[in-house]
Order: sequence, then C-alpha cells, then structure tokens
Amino acid sequence: MTVEVALALLEHEGRWLLQLRDDIPEIIAPGCWALFGGHLDAGETPEQALRRELREEIAWEAGPLAFAFRQDRPERSLHYFHAALTVPLEALQLLEGQDLALVTLAELETGLVWSPRLGERRPLAESLRLALPEMRIRQGV
Repeated sequence: MTVEVALALLEHEGRWLLQLRDDIPEIIAPGCWALFGGHLDAGETPEQALRRELREEIAWEAGPLAFAFRQDRPERSLHYFHAALTVPLEALQLLEGQDLALVTLAELETGLVWSPRLGERRPLAESLRLALPEMRIRQGV
C-alpha cells in the first residue's frame, strides 16, 4: 500500500525552512533534517494535509501553496508544495521535531546542516535530498 505524504518547500529571504526530526528509530529519517509536512489522513487532499501539518508542527497558517512536483518512491508518494514563509523564524512555535532552521541552498548542498539546539551537524532526509533540484530552480541556480 502506498502512503501519501505532503511536504512544504517554505522559503524566507532566500533560505529554506527545515525541521530536524526526532531521534526515534521507528520514524522515517530519524535525526535527519527534513521538510515540514506529513501523511495524508483519510479523505484529505495533499494541500489540506499540508496545511494541517503546518498548524500541528509549527503553529503557522500558510497562505497560498503552489504545487511544485510529485515524487513516487517505493511505498510512498511525495507531494511537494512551495510557499513563502511570511513570518520570521522566531514567530514559529516548534511543536514537533527537535529543531528548526532557515538554511541556504549552499548549506543544503553540503549534505549536513548545523543544529543550533544540538550543537552539531546532521544529515538530510531522502525526501529533502529529492527536493534539492526544485529548490535550485526556484532560486535560479
């Protein structure tokens, strides 16, 4: 059975919002940097699911969400949406995960991102690595 997932490419002043996932072995990409988002609940569209996840994970009401692309993987279909993050990082409340950060494309390209809360670099989740080409396009790189 394929799991449907909606993910947010949230951009603020040329940087991308990331979530550092919890270090729980049972979850997908534990301890890795990822995009905010999550699984679709029964009857939800990808956009509805993403709006719900953004409220649940960072207490933020997204404005317009533009569908960016879909990536079908074994057992998962990933729906990516792009939007402007219209508030500064300090205005967000992290409700899920162990850190959040606004990161440049150059930092993402290294494959490791610094966590201010943990004081160490952590790798990128596969779903985030799959989004890098789209992020390059959106920044004209």
